[in-house]
Amino acid sequence: MGSNGTSGVEERMADTARATRPAKRRLLAAAATVFGTVLLTGCSSETTEQWKRLGLPEAASDRTEAVRSLWIGAWIAALIIGVAVWALILYVVVRYRKRNDEAPKQVRYNLPLEVLYTLAPFAIIGVLFFYTVEHGNQITKMSGTPQHTVNVVGQQWQWTFNYKEQVNGQEGVWETGTLDKPAELWLPVNESVHFDLTSPDVIHSFWIPSFYFKLDVIPGRTNKFEVTPTKTGTFAGKCAELCGLYHSRMIFSVKVVTRAEYDQHLKELADRGQTGAAVGGKDATTIPGHGEQEGGK
Repeated sequence: MGSNGTSGVEERMADTARATRPAKRRLLAAAATVFGTVLLTGCSSETTEQWKRLGLPEAASDRTEAVRSLWIGAWIAALIIGVAVWALILYVVVRYRKRNDEAPKQVRYNLPLEVLYTLAPFAIIGVLFFYTVEHGNQITKMSGTPQHTVNVVGQQWQWTFNYKEQVNGQEGVWETGTLDKPAELWLPVNESVHFDLTSPDVIHSFWIPSFYFKLDVIPGRTNKFEVTPTKTGTFAGKCAELCGLYHSRMIFSVKVVTRAEYDQHLKELADRGQTGAAVGGKDATTIPGHGEQEGGK
């Protein structure tokens, strides 16, 4: 009787488990539906637009198309390769699944297959390398005749911007930031700007995400690039190189405005006496052991 009783209990437990399976499935499906709905409806329009750009920020310069094209192309290549690899894995799992206990026929090698998986990665790398170089040349090209020049000084732990043009008869004006009040960089829309990047202390990195451009600021060396802002507005800028204690506060804002607003801002800087080339800190153009760089105060 004990044996029959045990069998009955086991059968009832099995019946209960079978009965609850559909309910569990429905519960999981409902939970997944609710979670997906909340996730999708909880995204702001700005986040949704960024998803459409595959994570890229709002574009605001003439260099963005080259970066966007390379970024999208890399995603497409990764998707194609990923799908092909998973398809091969699933094919092998199904096609060569175990059917009996006999050992399969052993072979030493398959020459066409080995040639394929040796040459295919080189072909993929070659294509990616070609397009990276081609787009990189577009991103870093300079016209040689920019409409404006700005000397950017990155230092621990803020930024100084020297505008190299005549204002009220003075040669250049400047503005700088502090930890409490980050710097502002003003640029005219649809006009080319040449940047000279210098640092007196450690390596920084000048990054304006919406311009799709970033360049290191290295002590003892002047790095250069050129860009044309294409959209008015205020955009975030930051240091993208760990540069010390207050690295997280090496932020700044970029105000892209009309030419009239830009000229008015430079005039206001001149009226405040911020003329010439500022160092932004007493050693901002002095490299220890190398003396002063030309143009510093």
